[in-house]
Amino acid sequence: MRLPFIKYDYQKYLTELPKIAQSVDHYQVLHTPVEYREMLLHHIKNATRRLYIVALYLERDEAGQEILQAIYDAKKTNPNLDVKIFVDWHRAQRGRMGEGNAQTNVQFYHQMKVNYPNLNVEIYGVPVNRREVLGVLHLKGSIIDDTVLYTGASINNVYLHKLEKYRYDRYHMMTNPILADSMIDYINNNFLVFDGVERLDCLEQKTRKQLKSKIRTLRYHLTQADYQFNGQATNNELALTPIAGLGKGNKLNHVIHHLICSASEKVTFCTPYFNLPPIIIKDIIRQLRKGKKIEIIVGDKTANDFFIPEDQPFNIIGGLPYLYEINLRNFVEKLQNFVDKELLIIRLWKDNDHSYHLKGIWIDDNWALITGNNINPRAWRLDLENGILVHDPNSELHDKFSKELQVIRENTLLVNHFQQIQASQFYPKPIQKLINRLSRIRIDKIIKRLL
Repeated sequence: MRLPFIKYDYQKYLTELPKIAQSVDHYQVLHTPVEYREMLLHHIKNATRRLYIVALYLERDEAGQEILQAIYDAKKTNPNLDVKIFVDWHRAQRGRMGEGNAQTNVQFYHQMKVNYPNLNVEIYGVPVNRREVLGVLHLKGSIIDDTVLYTGASINNVYLHKLEKYRYDRYHMMTNPILADSMIDYINNNFLVFDGVERLDCLEQKTRKQLKSKIRTLRYHLTQADYQFNGQATNNELALTPIAGLGKGNKLNHVIHHLICSASEKVTFCTPYFNLPPIIIKDIIRQLRKGKKIEIIVGDKTANDFFIPEDQPFNIIGGLPYLYEINLRNFVEKLQNFVDKELLIIRLWKDNDHSYHLKGIWIDDNWALITGNNINPRAWRLDLENGILVHDPNSELHDKFSKELQVIRENTLLVNHFQQIQASQFYPKPIQKLINRLSRIRIDKIIKRLL
Protein backbone atom coordinates (compact mmCIF):
# COMPACT_ATOMS: atom_id res chain seq x y z
CA MET A 1 0.00 0.00 0.00
CA ARG A 2 1.31 3.43 -0.97
CA LEU A 3 2.22 5.66 1.96
CA PRO A 4 0.67 9.15 2.13
CA PHE A 5 2.62 12.02 0.62
CA ILE A 6 4.74 14.09 2.94
CA LYS A 7 5.12 17.83 2.41
CA TYR A 8 8.30 17.46 0.35
CA ASP A 9 6.49 15.27 -2.19
CA TYR A 10 3.83 17.92 -2.79
CA GLN A 11 6.45 20.63 -3.27
CA LYS A 12 8.50 18.35 -5.49
CA TYR A 13 5.53 17.70 -7.77
CA LEU A 14 5.03 21.46 -8.25
CA THR A 15 8.68 22.35 -8.70
CA GLU A 16 9.14 19.64 -11.33
CA LEU A 17 6.40 21.05 -13.57
CA PRO A 18 7.78 22.75 -16.73
CA LYS A 19 7.64 26.55 -16.47
CA ILE A 20 7.74 29.61 -18.70
CA ALA A 21 9.71 32.64 -17.51
CA GLN A 22 7.53 35.73 -16.98
CA SER A 23 8.51 39.39 -16.65
CA VAL A 24 6.86 41.05 -13.65
CA ASP A 25 6.47 44.24 -15.69
CA HIS A 26 4.34 42.35 -18.20
CA TYR A 27 1.97 40.88 -15.61
CA GLN A 28 -1.03 43.03 -14.76
CA VAL A 29 -3.94 42.41 -12.38
CA LEU A 30 -7.18 44.30 -12.99
CA HIS A 31 -9.76 44.74 -10.26
CA THR A 32 -13.12 45.47 -11.86
CA PRO A 33 -15.15 44.09 -14.77
CA VAL A 34 -15.25 47.56 -16.31
CA GLU A 35 -11.43 47.69 -16.37
CA TYR A 36 -11.39 44.27 -17.97
CA ARG A 37 -13.98 45.19 -20.61
CA GLU A 38 -12.07 48.34 -21.53
CA MET A 39 -8.76 46.46 -21.68
CA LEU A 40 -10.28 43.71 -23.83
CA LEU A 41 -11.70 46.28 -26.25
CA HIS A 42 -8.35 48.09 -26.35
CA HIS A 43 -6.46 44.93 -27.28
CA ILE A 44 -9.05 43.88 -29.85
CA LYS A 45 -8.81 47.26 -31.55
CA ASN A 46 -5.01 47.14 -31.64
CA ALA A 47 -4.57 43.48 -32.62
CA THR A 48 -2.04 43.02 -35.42
CA ARG A 49 -1.58 39.26 -35.97
CA ARG A 50 -4.02 37.04 -34.09
CA LEU A 51 -7.16 37.39 -32.03
CA TYR A 52 -8.50 34.28 -30.28
CA ILE A 53 -11.41 34.55 -27.84
CA VAL A 54 -12.30 31.55 -25.65
CA ALA A 55 -15.30 31.67 -23.31
CA LEU A 56 -18.22 29.56 -22.15
CA TYR A 57 -20.44 31.92 -24.11
CA LEU A 58 -20.54 35.21 -25.98
CA GLU A 59 -24.05 36.54 -25.39
CA ARG A 60 -26.26 38.41 -27.83
CA ASP A 61 -26.81 41.31 -25.41
CA GLU A 62 -25.28 44.81 -25.39
CA ALA A 63 -21.88 43.70 -24.10
CA GLY A 64 -21.70 40.75 -26.47
CA GLN A 65 -22.66 42.94 -29.40
CA GLU A 66 -20.03 45.50 -28.41
CA ILE A 67 -17.28 42.87 -28.25
CA LEU A 68 -18.25 41.07 -31.44
CA GLN A 69 -18.65 44.36 -33.31
CA ALA A 70 -15.17 45.38 -32.15
CA ILE A 71 -13.83 42.06 -33.45
CA TYR A 72 -15.45 42.57 -36.84
CA ASP A 73 -14.10 46.14 -36.95
CA ALA A 74 -10.60 44.86 -36.20
CA LYS A 75 -10.90 42.30 -39.00
CA LYS A 76 -12.13 44.98 -41.37
CA THR A 77 -9.16 47.21 -40.49
CA ASN A 78 -6.71 44.34 -40.84
CA PRO A 79 -8.00 41.65 -43.26
CA ASN A 80 -4.97 39.42 -42.53
CA LEU A 81 -5.80 39.24 -38.82
CA ASP A 82 -6.26 35.62 -37.70
CA VAL A 83 -9.58 35.73 -35.84
CA LYS A 84 -11.18 32.76 -34.12
CA ILE A 85 -13.80 32.60 -31.36
CA PHE A 86 -14.58 29.45 -29.35
CA VAL A 87 -17.64 28.95 -27.14
CA ASP A 88 -19.52 25.97 -25.76
CA TRP A 89 -21.53 24.26 -28.51
CA HIS A 90 -24.55 23.47 -26.33
CA ARG A 91 -24.76 26.82 -24.56
CA ALA A 92 -24.71 28.73 -27.84
CA GLN A 93 -27.81 26.93 -29.12
CA ARG A 94 -30.18 27.64 -26.26
CA GLY A 95 -31.51 30.71 -24.51
CA ARG A 96 -30.62 31.71 -20.99
CA MET A 97 -31.64 29.45 -18.12
CA GLY A 98 -35.44 29.60 -17.81
CA GLU A 99 -35.88 31.26 -21.21
CA GLY A 100 -36.92 29.76 -24.50
CA ASN A 101 -34.77 29.24 -27.57
CA ALA A 102 -36.31 32.00 -29.68
CA GLN A 103 -33.22 34.20 -29.40
CA THR A 104 -30.05 32.13 -29.36
CA ASN A 105 -26.44 33.14 -29.66
CA VAL A 106 -26.10 31.08 -32.85
CA GLN A 107 -28.67 33.31 -34.53
CA PHE A 108 -26.70 36.36 -33.37
CA TYR A 109 -23.45 35.01 -34.82
CA HIS A 110 -25.14 34.20 -38.13
CA GLN A 111 -26.69 37.66 -38.41
CA MET A 112 -23.29 39.28 -37.89
CA LYS A 113 -21.88 37.09 -40.66
CA VAL A 114 -24.75 38.18 -42.93
CA ASN A 115 -24.04 41.82 -42.10
CA TYR A 116 -20.36 41.41 -43.04
CA PRO A 117 -20.27 38.81 -45.85
CA ASN A 118 -16.73 39.68 -46.90
CA LEU A 119 -15.17 39.30 -43.43
CA ASN A 120 -14.19 35.87 -42.17
CA VAL A 121 -14.65 35.94 -38.39
CA GLU A 122 -14.63 32.26 -37.44
CA ILE A 123 -16.90 31.29 -34.53
CA TYR A 124 -16.75 27.67 -33.36
CA GLY A 125 -18.76 25.59 -30.94
CA VAL A 126 -16.89 23.02 -28.85
CA PRO A 127 -19.07 20.12 -27.62
CA VAL A 128 -17.24 18.67 -24.62
CA ASN A 129 -19.94 16.06 -24.09
CA ARG A 130 -23.19 14.95 -25.71
CA ARG A 131 -25.29 16.93 -23.24
CA GLU A 132 -24.58 20.25 -21.59
CA VAL A 133 -25.32 18.90 -18.12
CA LEU A 134 -22.54 16.32 -18.60
CA GLY A 135 -19.77 18.72 -19.55
CA VAL A 136 -19.09 22.09 -21.15
CA LEU A 137 -16.24 24.13 -22.54
CA HIS A 138 -15.04 25.87 -19.38
CA LEU A 139 -11.62 26.64 -20.83
CA LYS A 140 -10.56 30.28 -20.35
CA GLY A 141 -8.06 32.68 -21.82
CA SER A 142 -8.23 35.05 -24.76
CA ILE A 143 -5.04 35.48 -26.76
CA ILE A 144 -4.45 38.70 -28.66
CA ASP A 145 -1.04 38.84 -30.37
CA ASP A 146 1.35 37.92 -27.50
CA THR A 147 -0.96 38.89 -24.63
CA VAL A 148 -3.16 36.47 -22.67
CA LEU A 149 -6.19 37.95 -20.92
CA TYR A 150 -7.31 35.38 -18.38
CA THR A 151 -10.58 35.53 -16.47
CA GLY A 152 -13.32 33.19 -15.36
CA ALA A 153 -15.84 35.56 -16.91
CA SER A 154 -17.83 34.91 -20.05
CA ILE A 155 -18.95 37.75 -22.31
CA ASN A 156 -22.28 39.39 -21.49
CA ASN A 157 -23.70 42.43 -19.72
CA VAL A 158 -23.31 41.22 -16.16
CA TYR A 159 -19.82 39.74 -16.52
CA LEU A 160 -18.54 42.92 -18.19
CA HIS A 161 -20.65 45.34 -16.09
CA LYS A 162 -22.13 46.89 -19.19
CA LEU A 163 -25.36 47.95 -17.48
CA GLU A 164 -26.29 48.23 -13.77
CA LYS A 165 -25.35 44.81 -12.39
CA TYR A 166 -21.99 43.08 -12.43
CA ARG A 167 -20.65 39.60 -11.73
CA TYR A 168 -17.30 39.84 -9.98
CA ASP A 169 -14.40 37.74 -11.26
CA ARG A 170 -10.60 37.81 -11.53
CA TYR A 171 -8.87 39.58 -14.41
CA HIS A 172 -5.21 38.87 -15.20
CA MET A 173 -3.19 40.00 -18.20
CA MET A 174 0.14 38.44 -19.17
CA THR A 175 2.24 39.45 -22.15
CA ASN A 176 4.37 36.42 -22.93
CA PRO A 177 5.00 35.04 -26.46
CA ILE A 178 5.71 31.47 -25.30
CA LEU A 179 2.57 31.34 -23.14
CA ALA A 180 0.45 32.84 -25.93
CA ASP A 181 1.88 30.41 -28.51
CA SER A 182 1.20 27.41 -26.24
CA MET A 183 -2.44 28.43 -25.77
CA ILE A 184 -2.90 29.02 -29.51
CA ASP A 185 -1.31 25.65 -30.28
CA TYR A 186 -3.63 23.92 -27.79
CA ILE A 187 -6.67 25.34 -29.59
CA ASN A 188 -5.42 24.58 -33.08
CA ASN A 189 -4.22 21.06 -32.24
CA ASN A 190 -7.09 19.94 -30.01
CA PHE A 191 -10.14 21.76 -31.36
CA LEU A 192 -9.79 22.62 -35.03
CA VAL A 193 -8.57 19.22 -36.23
CA PHE A 194 -11.69 17.43 -34.90
CA ASP A 195 -14.94 17.21 -36.87
CA GLY A 196 -17.03 17.62 -33.73
CA VAL A 197 -15.92 21.28 -33.49
CA GLU A 198 -18.05 23.15 -36.02
CA ARG A 199 -18.74 26.70 -37.13
CA LEU A 200 -21.63 28.32 -35.27
CA ASP A 201 -22.14 31.30 -37.57
CA CYS A 202 -23.91 29.13 -40.15
CA LEU A 203 -27.69 28.98 -40.34
CA GLU A 204 -27.86 25.20 -40.53
CA GLN A 205 -26.45 23.34 -37.53
CA LYS A 206 -25.93 19.61 -37.11
CA THR A 207 -27.89 17.93 -34.36
CA ARG A 208 -26.45 16.33 -31.27
CA LYS A 209 -27.41 12.93 -32.68
CA GLN A 210 -25.49 13.60 -35.89
CA LEU A 211 -22.39 14.57 -33.91
CA LYS A 212 -22.65 11.83 -31.28
CA SER A 213 -19.66 9.72 -32.34
CA LYS A 214 -17.55 12.79 -33.16
CA ILE A 215 -18.22 14.26 -29.71
CA ARG A 216 -17.19 11.00 -28.08
CA THR A 217 -13.92 11.03 -30.04
CA LEU A 218 -13.27 14.67 -29.17
CA ARG A 219 -13.93 14.16 -25.47
CA TYR A 220 -11.60 11.18 -25.26
CA HIS A 221 -8.86 13.16 -26.97
CA LEU A 222 -9.34 16.16 -24.65
CA THR A 223 -8.89 13.96 -21.57
CA GLN A 224 -5.34 13.32 -22.81
CA ALA A 225 -4.53 16.84 -24.04
CA ASP A 226 -2.39 19.47 -22.33
CA TYR A 227 -0.38 22.56 -23.22
CA GLN A 228 2.91 21.97 -25.00
CA PHE A 229 5.79 24.43 -24.65
CA ASN A 230 9.52 24.68 -24.16
CA GLY A 231 9.69 25.35 -20.42
CA GLN A 232 13.16 26.67 -19.70
CA ALA A 233 12.44 28.64 -16.51
CA THR A 234 14.09 27.62 -13.26
CA ASN A 235 12.51 27.43 -9.81
CA ASN A 236 14.35 30.61 -8.83
CA GLU A 237 12.45 33.01 -11.08
CA LEU A 238 8.91 34.22 -11.74
CA ALA A 239 7.32 31.62 -14.01
CA LEU A 240 4.01 30.37 -15.42
CA THR A 241 2.66 26.91 -16.23
CA PRO A 242 -0.55 26.61 -18.28
CA ILE A 243 -2.49 23.45 -17.39
CA ALA A 244 -5.59 21.86 -18.93
CA GLY A 245 -7.77 19.16 -17.45
CA LEU A 246 -10.83 17.06 -18.26
CA GLY A 247 -12.15 14.06 -16.39
CA LYS A 248 -11.45 12.40 -13.09
CA GLY A 249 -7.81 12.44 -12.04
CA ASN A 250 -6.75 15.06 -14.56
CA LYS A 251 -3.59 17.14 -14.24
CA LEU A 252 -5.33 20.34 -13.10
CA ASN A 253 -7.04 18.43 -10.28
CA HIS A 254 -3.66 17.08 -9.19
CA VAL A 255 -2.15 20.58 -9.19
CA ILE A 256 -4.97 21.95 -7.01
CA HIS A 257 -4.59 19.05 -4.58
CA HIS A 258 -0.81 19.44 -4.40
CA LEU A 259 -1.02 23.21 -3.99
CA ILE A 260 -3.25 22.99 -0.93
CA CYS A 261 -1.14 20.25 0.63
CA SER A 262 2.14 22.05 -0.04
CA ALA A 263 1.34 25.16 2.01
CA SER A 264 3.80 25.98 4.78
CA GLU A 265 1.67 28.70 6.40
CA LYS A 266 -1.54 29.66 4.62
CA VAL A 267 -3.96 28.71 1.88
CA THR A 268 -6.46 31.20 0.47
CA PHE A 269 -8.96 30.19 -2.15
CA CYS A 270 -12.12 31.51 -3.74
CA THR A 271 -15.09 29.60 -5.10
CA PRO A 272 -18.55 30.88 -6.04
CA TYR A 273 -20.29 27.60 -5.18
CA PHE A 274 -19.43 25.93 -1.88
CA ASN A 275 -19.52 22.35 -3.07
CA LEU A 276 -15.98 21.08 -2.59
CA PRO A 277 -14.77 17.69 -3.85
CA PRO A 278 -14.22 15.23 -0.96
CA ILE A 279 -10.45 15.16 -1.51
CA ILE A 280 -10.22 18.94 -1.07
CA ILE A 281 -12.21 18.80 2.17
CA LYS A 282 -9.80 16.14 3.44
CA ASP A 283 -6.82 18.29 2.37
CA ILE A 284 -8.23 21.29 4.23
CA ILE A 285 -8.86 19.35 7.43
CA ARG A 286 -5.39 17.80 7.28
CA GLN A 287 -3.78 21.22 6.92
CA LEU A 288 -5.87 22.70 9.74
CA ARG A 289 -4.79 19.90 12.06
CA LYS A 290 -1.17 20.79 11.24
CA GLY A 291 -1.82 24.36 12.34
CA LYS A 292 -1.98 25.91 8.85
CA LYS A 293 -4.37 28.78 8.11
CA ILE A 294 -7.11 28.22 5.55
CA GLU A 295 -9.05 31.21 4.22
CA ILE A 296 -12.07 30.52 2.04
CA ILE A 297 -13.86 33.39 0.28
CA VAL A 298 -17.23 32.27 -1.03
CA GLY A 299 -20.23 34.12 -2.34
CA ASP A 300 -23.24 34.73 -0.12
CA LYS A 301 -26.23 32.77 -1.43
CA THR A 302 -27.79 36.03 -2.65
CA ALA A 303 -24.61 36.71 -4.68
CA ASN A 304 -24.94 33.38 -6.47
CA ASP A 305 -25.79 33.68 -10.17
CA PHE A 306 -28.56 31.07 -9.66
CA PHE A 307 -30.22 33.01 -6.83
CA ILE A 308 -33.84 34.04 -7.43
CA PRO A 309 -35.31 36.78 -5.14
CA GLU A 310 -38.49 35.84 -3.31
CA ASP A 311 -40.54 38.41 -5.25
CA GLN A 312 -39.78 36.64 -8.54
CA PRO A 313 -41.33 33.42 -9.92
CA PHE A 314 -39.89 30.31 -8.32
CA ASN A 315 -37.74 27.97 -10.43
CA ILE A 316 -36.07 24.73 -9.35
CA ILE A 317 -32.66 26.12 -10.33
CA GLY A 318 -33.15 28.74 -7.60
CA GLY A 319 -32.69 26.02 -5.01
CA LEU A 320 -28.99 25.60 -5.79
CA PRO A 321 -27.68 28.58 -3.74
CA TYR A 322 -29.51 27.19 -0.72
CA LEU A 323 -28.00 23.72 -1.22
CA TYR A 324 -24.56 25.33 -1.35
CA GLU A 325 -25.29 27.32 1.80
CA ILE A 326 -26.35 24.16 3.62
CA ASN A 327 -22.99 22.65 2.61
CA LEU A 328 -21.17 25.68 4.00
CA ARG A 329 -23.08 25.73 7.28
CA ASN A 330 -22.43 22.03 7.87
CA PHE A 331 -18.75 22.49 6.99
CA VAL A 332 -18.27 25.39 9.41
CA GLU A 333 -20.23 23.63 12.17
CA LYS A 334 -18.02 20.56 11.82
CA LEU A 335 -14.86 22.68 11.98
CA GLN A 336 -16.03 25.35 14.43
CA ASN A 337 -13.10 24.67 16.76
CA PHE A 338 -10.67 25.73 14.01
CA VAL A 339 -12.74 28.87 13.42
CA ASP A 340 -12.45 29.63 17.13
CA LYS A 341 -8.67 29.23 16.88
CA GLU A 342 -8.65 31.61 13.89
CA LEU A 343 -7.10 28.93 11.73
CA LEU A 344 -10.17 28.55 9.50
CA ILE A 345 -11.29 31.89 8.07
CA ILE A 346 -14.59 31.99 6.19
CA ARG A 347 -15.62 35.13 4.33
CA LEU A 348 -18.96 35.68 2.60
CA TRP A 349 -18.89 38.09 -0.35
CA LYS A 350 -21.92 40.31 -0.94
CA ASP A 351 -22.32 43.67 -2.69
CA ASN A 352 -25.98 44.70 -2.94
CA ASP A 353 -27.57 42.65 -5.74
CA HIS A 354 -24.37 42.01 -7.67
CA SER A 355 -23.05 38.46 -8.04
CA TYR A 356 -19.79 36.65 -7.33
CA HIS A 357 -17.88 34.37 -9.67
CA LEU A 358 -14.31 34.33 -8.29
CA LYS A 359 -12.16 31.25 -8.24
CA GLY A 360 -8.47 30.70 -7.62
CA ILE A 361 -5.85 29.75 -5.04
CA TRP A 362 -3.03 31.60 -3.28
CA ILE A 363 -0.42 29.53 -1.39
CA ASP A 364 1.87 31.31 1.08
CA ASP A 365 3.62 34.04 -0.93
CA ASN A 366 5.09 31.93 -3.71
CA TRP A 367 2.35 30.03 -5.55
CA ALA A 368 -0.95 31.08 -7.09
CA LEU A 369 -3.43 29.50 -9.47
CA ILE A 370 -5.41 31.63 -11.90
CA THR A 371 -8.30 29.45 -13.06
CA GLY A 372 -11.92 29.18 -14.10
CA ASN A 373 -12.22 25.94 -12.10
CA ASN A 374 -14.99 26.22 -9.51
CA ILE A 375 -13.30 23.59 -7.32
CA ASN A 376 -16.47 21.53 -7.25
CA PRO A 377 -17.38 17.99 -8.38
CA ARG A 378 -18.58 19.20 -11.78
CA ALA A 379 -15.28 20.94 -12.52
CA TRP A 380 -13.45 17.92 -11.12
CA ARG A 381 -15.00 15.40 -13.54
CA LEU A 382 -17.19 16.85 -16.30
CA ASP A 383 -16.06 20.20 -17.73
CA LEU A 384 -12.99 21.04 -19.78
CA GLU A 385 -11.03 23.31 -17.44
CA ASN A 386 -7.71 25.07 -17.43
CA GLY A 387 -5.57 27.36 -15.32
CA ILE A 388 -2.26 29.16 -15.15
CA LEU A 389 -0.02 28.22 -12.25
CA VAL A 390 2.16 31.10 -11.05
CA HIS A 391 5.42 30.35 -9.26
CA ASP A 392 6.78 33.47 -7.58
CA PRO A 393 9.73 32.36 -5.41
CA ASN A 394 11.02 35.92 -4.97
CA SER A 395 7.59 37.45 -4.24
CA GLU A 396 7.79 39.78 -7.22
CA LEU A 397 4.00 39.72 -7.59
CA HIS A 398 3.36 40.05 -3.87
CA ASP A 399 2.05 43.61 -4.06
CA LYS A 400 -0.22 42.88 -7.04
CA PHE A 401 -1.68 39.73 -5.51
CA SER A 402 -2.06 41.37 -2.08
CA LYS A 403 -3.93 44.27 -3.68
CA GLU A 404 -6.19 41.84 -5.52
CA LEU A 405 -7.07 40.02 -2.29
CA GLN A 406 -7.58 43.31 -0.47
CA VAL A 407 -10.11 44.41 -3.09
CA ILE A 408 -11.87 41.02 -2.97
CA ARG A 409 -12.16 41.16 0.83
CA GLU A 410 -13.68 44.66 0.84
CA ASN A 411 -17.21 43.33 0.34
CA THR A 412 -16.93 40.30 2.61
CA LEU A 413 -18.38 39.40 5.99
CA LEU A 414 -16.22 37.36 8.36
CA VAL A 415 -18.04 34.29 9.68
CA ASN A 416 -17.10 33.70 13.31
CA HIS A 417 -19.71 31.04 14.02
CA PHE A 418 -21.74 28.63 11.95
CA GLN A 419 -24.95 30.12 13.38
CA GLN A 420 -24.26 33.30 11.39
CA ILE A 421 -25.19 31.25 8.32
CA GLN A 422 -28.95 30.93 7.88
CA ALA A 423 -30.40 27.56 8.88
CA SER A 424 -32.65 25.76 6.38
CA GLN A 425 -35.76 26.01 8.60
CA PHE A 426 -35.77 29.74 7.91
CA TYR A 427 -35.66 29.41 4.12
CA PRO A 428 -38.67 30.45 2.02
CA LYS A 429 -41.40 27.79 2.03
CA PRO A 430 -40.95 26.78 -1.64
CA ILE A 431 -37.22 26.24 -1.01
CA GLN A 432 -37.89 24.18 2.11
CA LYS A 433 -40.32 21.97 0.21
CA LEU A 434 -37.88 21.53 -2.66
CA ILE A 435 -34.95 20.65 -0.40
CA ASN A 436 -37.03 18.18 1.62
CA ARG A 437 -38.29 16.52 -1.55
CA LEU A 438 -34.80 16.29 -3.04
CA SER A 439 -33.33 14.94 0.19
CA ARG A 440 -35.98 12.22 0.51
CA ILE A 441 -35.08 10.77 -2.86
CA ARG A 442 -31.38 11.64 -2.45
CA ILE A 443 -31.32 13.50 -5.74
CA ASP A 444 -29.73 16.55 -4.07
CA LYS A 445 -26.38 14.71 -4.11
CA ILE A 446 -26.71 14.05 -7.83
CA ILE A 447 -27.63 17.69 -8.54
CA LYS A 448 -24.61 18.97 -6.63
CA ARG A 449 -22.37 16.76 -8.76
CA LEU A 450 -23.80 18.21 -11.97
CA LEU A 451 -24.32 21.93 -11.22
